[in-house]
Amino acid sequence: MLPRSPGRRDDGAAPLHCGIGAAPPRRIAFFTPDLRSGGVQGTIVSLAKAMRGFGFAVDVVVSRFPDGAMRTQIPADIRVVPLERSTPIVARLAAAWAQPRGLAALGPSLIFTKKVSNHLPSLPALARYLKTTRPDVLYAAMAHPNIQAILARSLAGVPTRVVVSDHSSEARRNSTFWRKRDLASAMRHTYAQADVIVAVSQGVADDLATTVGLPRERITTLYNPVIGPDLPAKAAAPVDHPWFATNDVPVILTVGRLEREKGHDVLLEAFAKLQATRRSRLVIIGSTTHKPWEEKLVALAADLGMSDRVDFLGYEPNPVRFMARADLFVLSSVYEGFGNVLVEALACGCPVVSTDCPSGPREILDGGRYGRLTPVGDVDALALAMAATLESPPAKADLQARAGHFDYDAAITRYRDVLLGTPPPVSRDEPRI
Repeated sequence: MLPRSPGRRDDGAAPLHCGIGAAPPRRIAFFTPDLRSGGVQGTIVSLAKAMRGFGFAVDVVVSRFPDGAMRTQIPADIRVVPLERSTPIVARLAAAWAQPRGLAALGPSLIFTKKVSNHLPSLPALARYLKTTRPDVLYAAMAHPNIQAILARSLAGVPTRVVVSDHSSEARRNSTFWRKRDLASAMRHTYAQADVIVAVSQGVADDLATTVGLPRERITTLYNPVIGPDLPAKAAAPVDHPWFATNDVPVILTVGRLEREKGHDVLLEAFAKLQATRRSRLVIIGSTTHKPWEEKLVALAADLGMSDRVDFLGYEPNPVRFMARADLFVLSSVYEGFGNVLVEALACGCPVVSTDCPSGPREILDGGRYGRLTPVGDVDALALAMAATLESPPAKADLQARAGHFDYDAAITRYRDVLLGTPPPVSRDEPRI
C-alpha cells in the first residue's frame, strides 16, 4: 500500500456557500509549467475557466513564461500568479529540505544532477504561495511540476489537496536509461503522496503504472474537456486564407507545436508522396521554441519541392475555424498523451488520419473506426491513408457523433468531483469507449 501524504484530507468536498455572510468560495490553484501554446496549457486554461464557472476562486500559478500565448485566453476574474525563481543551489536545498528521507529517490534527478530542472527554481516560491494563499486544491500537470507540487506542500506544511496529472509518460520517453530510471524513481516517490493521480487516457494510465511502478488502481483516467460550448462560434469564425476560398484543391491540415515529437518531417514526406496521385495543399499550424527544428522543416519542404504547396502559419489562437474548412486533418505524432486536436477535428466533421502512437489516438478513433491509424514513422502508410481518406471520406455526422462521446459537461463535472474529493457516481476509470 502506498504511504499517505501528511496533508491529505478525508473530509470530501464541502458544499459551495452562497449568500450574505457566507464563507468565501473554495480556491482551486492550477500549476502550469508555462503559458506558452500547447495541449497541457490549453487543458489547464479550460479547466480553470470551467471551475470559475462553478463559482470557485481560481488561480493559475505559472513557473515560467507567464506572458506566453495562452495568457490572452485567461479571463480577468482568474488570477495569474507568476512565481519568482531561485538560484539552482537554493532550489536543490529546498527540495532536499522538503523531504530529507526521500533523498535516495529524489537526488539523482533533482538534487545531485548536473543540470537542474527548468521548473525546480520556482519550488521555494510555490511553497510560499501555498503557505500564504492556502488554496483548498492544487492541480499540477506533467512530471516535473507534479513532483514540485508535492515537495512544495511538504515545505509549506499545509493541508492543501494535491492532484497530479500526467499527459504522457515522461519517464518512458526520456532517451537515456539513467534518465528513465532516475525520473521514474522521483515520480514514484512523490506521486505516492498525491491525493489523486490523474492520467488523460487509458494508455497513459497503463504506461504510467508500468514505467513508474505505481499501482494501476491508484490512477484515475479523466479525458480532457476538449469540446466546450464555444466550439460552434469558433468553427464559424471567418478564415481569410486563400487556399480555403475555393474547393478546387483539397486542403490538409495539421495542428501541433513544431517539435520533433510531432512528426512533421514524416508528414511532409508523406505529403510529397501523395502528390503523385492526389494534388493537394498542406497547412501547418503551430509555433516552436526550437528554431533550428522549424528551419529544418521549412528546408525539407523546399527540398521536396513542396514550398508552394505547404504553408507554415505559426501560432493560431483558434485552429478550430481551419478544421471546420479543411478536407483532411492529420496527426503524425511520435507520441501523445490524449490528442485534443483529434477530438476537435471530429467535432467539426473533418475526416482524420493519425499515427497509432501512444497514447490517445487509438482510444479516440475507436481502433481506427473513425479515422485511419498508421504505424509511427511510416511515410508510405501515412501517404496511402491520406489518399484513401480524401478519396472516400467518412460521413460528417458519424464523426461529430463520435466527438460527442467526449462530452464537455461530463468531463468538467468529473474533474470538479476529483479535484474536491467528491465520491464519483461511476467507477474510477472512464469506460474504454
